[in-house]
This record gives sequence, structure tokens and C-alpha cells, in this order.
Amino acid sequence: MSLPPEKASELKQLIHQQLSKMDVHGRIREILAETIREELAPDQQHLSTEDLIKALRRRGIIDDVMKELNFVTDSVEQELPSSPKQPICFDRQSTLKKISSYILLHFTANIDPTRRYLYLQVLGGKAFLEHLQEPEPLPGQVCSTFTLCLHYRNQRFRSKPVPCACEPDFHDGFLLEVHRESLGDGTRMADSTTMLSISDPIHMVLIKTDIFGETTLVASYFLEWRSVLGSENGVTSLTVELMGVGTESKVSVGILNIKLEMYPPLNQTLSQEVVNTQLALERQKTAEKERLFLVYAKQWWREYLQIRPSHNSRLVKIFAQDENGINRPVCSYVKPLRAGRLLDTPRQAARFVNVLGYERAPVIGGGGKQEQWCTLLAFLCRNKGDCEDHANLLCSLLLGYGLEAFVCVGTKAKGVPHAWVMTCGTDGAITFWESLTGHRYIHKPTNPDEPPVAEQPKPLYPYRTIGCVFNHQMFLGNCQPSDAVETCVFDLNDESKWKPMSEEAIKSVCAPGATTSLPPFPPLCASTIDASVTSNEIEMQLRLLVSEHRKDLGLTTVWEDQLSYLLSPALASYEFERTTSISAGNEEFQDAIRRAVPDGHTFKGFPIHFVYRNARRAFATCLRSPFCEEIICCRGDQVRLAVRVRVFTYPESACAVWIMFACKYRSVL
Repeated sequence: MSLPPEKASELKQLIHQQLSKMDVHGRIREILAETIREELAPDQQHLSTEDLIKALRRRGIIDDVMKELNFVTDSVEQELPSSPKQPICFDRQSTLKKISSYILLHFTANIDPTRRYLYLQVLGGKAFLEHLQEPEPLPGQVCSTFTLCLHYRNQRFRSKPVPCACEPDFHDGFLLEVHRESLGDGTRMADSTTMLSISDPIHMVLIKTDIFGETTLVASYFLEWRSVLGSENGVTSLTVELMGVGTESKVSVGILNIKLEMYPPLNQTLSQEVVNTQLALERQKTAEKERLFLVYAKQWWREYLQIRPSHNSRLVKIFAQDENGINRPVCSYVKPLRAGRLLDTPRQAARFVNVLGYERAPVIGGGGKQEQWCTLLAFLCRNKGDCEDHANLLCSLLLGYGLEAFVCVGTKAKGVPHAWVMTCGTDGAITFWESLTGHRYIHKPTNPDEPPVAEQPKPLYPYRTIGCVFNHQMFLGNCQPSDAVETCVFDLNDESKWKPMSEEAIKSVCAPGATTSLPPFPPLCASTIDASVTSNEIEMQLRLLVSEHRKDLGLTTVWEDQLSYLLSPALASYEFERTTSISAGNEEFQDAIRRAVPDGHTFKGFPIHFVYRNARRAFATCLRSPFCEEIICCRGDQVRLAVRVRVFTYPESACAVWIMFACKYRSVL
């Protein structure tokens, strides 16, 4: 008898979980590689499914999974003791065959036998000396973890988190498609020579997550993988030394053991000399392009200073250091980025960038701000960054939506350096986008030559001066008499007001594929957060925290679920307004509250917004507000409390968390 659909689904889920737990993927890849090498005839293109299943069973993979699942007839019969029907029986051979097919399908679902793949294995780490004294975590104990993030040719991967240690237990495998039809590589399987011309590196970013969920960028490394093309059988092992970031970019943070293997195996490998020569030529070509651009940039800067000596004090940023301490043209940090179906509008993109965390680059000791413009992958994986990182991402997304967008570099109040985004409309309208808040401002320049009695538009934006604007194709220095934003005219075609750099010069070092040192832009990833589940979890934690807090004050707590539910429309309305700048639904919310609060009772509500999901931290912040504390510590007759949490998810698992505390009580005064 066959399994009922619900039991079949449950069994598949068990197998899926067990495959992940046992690292069956790695073992299957090794077995398939050996099988292909040993059994594939020279004139045969690929093995049949039956051949591969036999190889898996011969090596004991299927039996291991069966043992872990305790898959015996008795246990299944025990699950249905009260069933009046005949017990479900299994033909073991038939079941083995089905499970074999499922495991193979699970492994090969995304593998095209006509494409080339690179299997990258991370086989442990060592010499992470900062964690030399780290104690072994106890079972179930929350501890700091390392996560390795990879990007290669529009493919992104993430390792399982492993406890931070001097020798972190990384054991992950990633199957990277080298030759991609979607990138214009054609449909024919690539040979060694074709792959040698694919210069995209594998970008590896190591993230540390502490016990509170805070992330830190540990290392960023670009792996040159093409040495495997000159290795015997297309297999090679590497030892990768990871360096720190920012001020610690010259300090080693640890070593990773990596194994690279080509699938299917190469029919013909290249000599190591050919591979080394190709890599040397690429480095030489890149170095020459960068040298010529530097010569041009110096000449451009001299000409800019000759216009007006005071230009020397303006924030004209031509180069910026990335997390590895490498100086790169600022135009290389921006590129049109399409969000696919993850974001629908430019304003929604601005909201997404806004909910990514803000954190200034860490600096050891005093001396002011440490400069560090992160590559996009490092920014996205850490889920937070400085104002420049936010501005670069927002500009890239707006360019992807077809807008004429630029990053602006200047200052805010008190001369604090800042970066924001500007878009130029076809009608000449200039709009500023603040990437840290999602706010938009229309720029209307004031005329300094107008008589004092003339009414001038008062700027609402926080920006004071502007030194330059740039995107992926253009760089323009502000050469107007004053660099004050409120008096600036943003006619970027007027060279008497904005001195442009040569677009050809910028293209030579910033266009995609122009140099091998240019970090590729990764695609955005969909959120992995379940908004409903997360909202419920935070809400339950807040209820517990409020009850404990009131108990310490000698107060009882009575929750009213219906009142909590009525707060939902308000939270949805707040997020809608942040995204669209349009307020909607407030009338219905107010009407519902009036109906829920009896005559002679008072209602109070306090909404607040966070970009993190730590309930205890959010509660501590709420208590600092006297309005919120008044609600949480409410005293009176027939006091009823309510709290509602609504999590709105965005790409990269970023989220906007809205919380509203409310109470109603009988007025006795």
C-alpha cells in the first residue's frame, strides 16, 4: 500500500532535514566525481540515473540515511495504532529505490549536465588567534558565530554558522556555475581555455554574529580560482589567509583551508605556466589602466584648483578606501542595480536602504572619523554600514529604475561630512534622497543676488555644502563661487558650474570588466524571515517583559487581545506612509478605537519603530520615553493593556519593526 499524501510529504521533509544534517551533499559529490572518472567511457556524455543510484547504494549513502531515519516497518505501524484499517506495509527494495531517487533528485535538481561547475569546499579554519581563549560552547548555549558569505557571477551562497573558535569548524560545500548562459556565455560547454578568460573572482566575506545578534565584518577576500585549471584532474587545495578590515587590513585574522574541483572533470588541463602567464597579463593590464587614470585624476585636480584656490577645502572625493584599505575611484562603488521582483518602486527601494542599519566605521582611539567605503557584498552581508554605503546602494537602485541619479558628497550641520543621493528629473526638478531616513526633499535654489526683502524658499533638507556628485559614468566637481547647497544650481551640463571628468577615463577603470580588480556587484537576496512568526515571537516576549516590569512595581497586568488586534491597521498605515509618503487608513483605525473604548474610559497609544528584532533591547528603549512609560506603568481602575508588533520584511532579511503599546482605563478624577 502506498503512503497517504500527508505522510509522503512528512517523509520527504525528514529526508531533506537529514541530508542537510549529515552533510550528504559533500559525500555525494565525491562519489559522483569518482564514478564519472572511473566508469564514464570516452565516447559517453553522461551516466544514467540508474548508474548513479547504484554508486550511491554501493558506497552506503542510502543505508546511512535509512539508519538515521530509523526507517523500519514497526515504527510506522506504531504511529497508527488506533487505525481500523490494515497497517501500512512497505516493500523495502521499492522504498530504498524511491529514497535513492529522491536523494539524487535533491542533489541534482539545479545541475545541468551540459554546464561547467566549480565545487568549492571549505574544510576548516585555523589561527583565528583572537578567539584563542574562547571556551568550548556547551550544548544549547548561545555563542558568537562565524558565517562565510560568497558571491560569484550573480550567484550567492552562505555557510552554516559555526561557533567562533581558534580553529572554527567550517565544513561547507558550494557548487558554483562557472559558465552561465544568462551572462551571455553561450550554450556550449566551456573548455579550459574559455574558462581561463573568465576573470571574475570569488568574493568571500566573513561575518561574526555575537550573542545579541549584532554583526561585525571580520574579513573580505577575493579568491582567484583559475589555478584549478592547471591542476591535475582539475582538483586543487588552497590555504587562504584572511586579513582584517579597515585599520586592521594588514593584520591576519585567520586561515581557511579550501579545496576546488571542476565538474564535470576537465578532459584537458592547462599547464600551470599558461595559467600564471594569463593572470600576470591581466594584472599588468589592470595596473596600467589604474596608473593612467591616476595621472589623469591628478591633472584634473590641478585644473580644478586653478579655477579658485578655495576649492582646496571642498569635499571633492575622487578616490575612497574600501574595507581592505585599497583606494578605488568612487565611481566604481556605483552601478545600475535591478532588484528583480523584490522591490517594486524607487520609494520602496529608499525604504529598504533606510532599514539597513547605520554604523560608522570603527576606529581605534581618537582622531575623528575612520574612512571606509564597503564593497556591496560586505555591506549587504553585515546588514549595516556608514552613510556612504547607504548612498551608494540607493543610487545604484535608482539607476536601475531608470532615474538619473548621483551620489552627493558634502557636509551637514557643523561641517560633518555626509553623503546623500540626488535625482534629476527630465523637467529639471532636483530631488534629494536621504538614504539613512528615506526622506525626500525638493531642491529650490535661493538667489544670493536678490534684495533682502525678496522672499526666498527656506530649505528643509539638512545639507549645508556640496563638493562633488558622481555615478557610474560621471564625476563632476562643484566650481560655483559658493558650495552652499541652498544656492547651488544643479545644471550639470554647465561646465562653468560643474567641472566634469572625462567619461572615457572613468569608463576605462569603472565599466564592468574594465579591470580585474573591480569587485563585481552581487544581486539582492529575498528575505528569509517569516514576518508573521517573527511578529508573534517579539509580541510574546514584550508581553512577558511588560508583565515582569509591572510586577516589580506591584501592579497586576490584564491583556486585552481584541484591543491589541485593533492596533494592526495603524502599524500597517505607518509603514505604508514611510514607503509612499501617503497617509491612509487613519480614519478607520480611529473609528474602531472609539467603539472599543467605553464611555468614561481613556485610551492612550504609543507607536515606535526599530530596524532590529531584539525585544529586550526594544523594550529598554521604549521605557526611556516618558509617554511609553506612562502607558506601561498605567495605574487606575479597569486598566487593560495591549501591545501589537508588526514586522515588515525587505530583501537581505532587513526588516522594519513597528511596535505599539496601548492602554485603556476608567477615568476616576
